[in-house]
Amino acid sequence: MTNKYDALKAYGSDSEDSGDEGADFNVENLLPLEVGPGEHKLQYTYCLWVGKKARAAEYGKTLHLAGRCASVEQWWSLYCHLIKPTLMKPFRKLHLFKSGIKPMWEDPGNMRGGQWVIRLRKNKIDRAWENVCMAMLGEQFLVGPEICGIVLSSQFPEDLLSIWNRTASDTASTNRIRDTLRRILHLSSSTHMEYKPHCDSLKYL
Repeated sequence: MTNKYDALKAYGSDSEDSGDEGADFNVENLLPLEVGPGEHKLQYTYCLWVGKKARAAEYGKTLHLAGRCASVEQWWSLYCHLIKPTLMKPFRKLHLFKSGIKPMWEDPGNMRGGQWVIRLRKNKIDRAWENVCMAMLGEQFLVGPEICGIVLSSQFPEDLLSIWNRTASDTASTNRIRDTLRRILHLSSSTHMEYKPHCDSLKYL
């Protein structure tokens, strides 16, 4: 990328060609991110992708790599270039995923997994997105390598926040992710949360 923040235009405009790198771009071809002296290194390197609503077979064409982070400081440098989720146009998506895993059901890191999905009011989504991102970066879910990434989908009148994991059949991990989400977001036990295995979604590709 000539400018790692160029792709952020993709969710702030109606242009179809904003950004430089689409889903077919091999992130692993990029040089490893260096963590500077005094920076707080993350356990994993993460990629921020932006996209927009599309038919499942064409969704990959809307994805663009906006930037990467390997330290807490690099994450905040990237985060400060984002507009607040409440200001995003409808049907735009932000994906924060571990490097090497693309935010698509059919990616090998995702296809045997699933996602917890929460519907949130517009006045709740800004803080929820920030808190869940920080929880993932800080390994607060305590499920080892199970977490793949987080997706924020702007809709109307509510937004969707989901967290993807590798193994839908691992009920111990999926339950722990659910319980951690409730704690992080201060959700009551009556708040509806839905778990969707990706294999169900893959049937429609």
